[in-house]
Amino acid sequence: MAGTGVFFLLGMPLPFLFGPMTACLLAALLGQRLMGFGQVSYGARSILGVAAGASVTPAVVGQIPDMVQTVALVPVYVALIGLIGVPFFRTFGYDRVTAWYAAMPGGLQDMILFGQEAGADVRALSLIHATRVLMIVTLAPLILTQFYGVSLSHPVGAPVAEIPVLELVLMVAAALIGWKIGERIGLFGAAILGPLLLTTALTLAGLIHVRPPREAVLFAQFVIGTGIGIYYVGVTIRDLRRYVLSGIAFVAILAALAAAFTEAIHLMQLAEPVEAFLSFAPGGQAEMIVLAIVAGADIGFVIVHHLTRIVLVILGAPVAARLFVRR
Repeated sequence: MAGTGVFFLLGMPLPFLFGPMTACLLAALLGQRLMGFGQVSYGARSILGVAAGASVTPAVVGQIPDMVQTVALVPVYVALIGLIGVPFFRTFGYDRVTAWYAAMPGGLQDMILFGQEAGADVRALSLIHATRVLMIVTLAPLILTQFYGVSLSHPVGAPVAEIPVLELVLMVAAALIGWKIGERIGLFGAAILGPLLLTTALTLAGLIHVRPPREAVLFAQFVIGTGIGIYYVGVTIRDLRRYVLSGIAFVAILAALAAAFTEAIHLMQLAEPVEAFLSFAPGGQAEMIVLAIVAGADIGFVIVHHLTRIVLVILGAPVAARLFVRR
């Protein structure tokens, strides 16, 4: 809470996200023992799943045919990241399996799990992907404000007192039921995607018309910010020199690729720069949903592209890894 308070008093952007993230990161690097929120962190992600699902209105669904061209660029984007990233990490001395899963722009937990099953260096994957998420979450707001002139002051949601009780009940039910059903059927990213899919159905049915209340979204930001920081608990100087520095260098490559795709999409007049940037920034789903909300971007457009990327990586990375390592 102290980090949030300091960021709020200093007038820094996204204090509920960056405050706890910075405080926990500093505490972790100073050797403090920190613990995550456990199941609460998944509950926070379910809130963002509901927020994304509530943004998929009939009007957004009607725009899906217009997204086909940009969505078709996502496989190209993922392939380029792999072609560049794997040799990049190999030059740092990582084995083939670790290099492969370090390069894949998938979810942090998914890539660590797949890499562990394939025999990769789990410590390396944890720090490399945590660094990717940390750097993207830190740099993206600066790029949005400085390069695109976006104000990150858009309301994250209405106060809880202004939302109809029935819609609040439906959103809570969608979060819990969608999350647990997603887990039961083995849905990847169940805490986000389960609530997202169920809330989308309720929104399209005309039962939900608003996003979750402001208090809930701010709570989700706080939990997610804390979660990013504690990934660095126990990090050593050796870890910083090898894993974290290679992760930072790779983020620079990812940023260049994302910038190139953003500019190309804008020049082809396929999407506005802000939506294109947020759609191709290789961060986590939860973090990108938060940024899309505060930037006032088209959340439906952004989430469709991130879902496409995540599905491609989740389904394709293990198969491609076997072929790559065997060869």
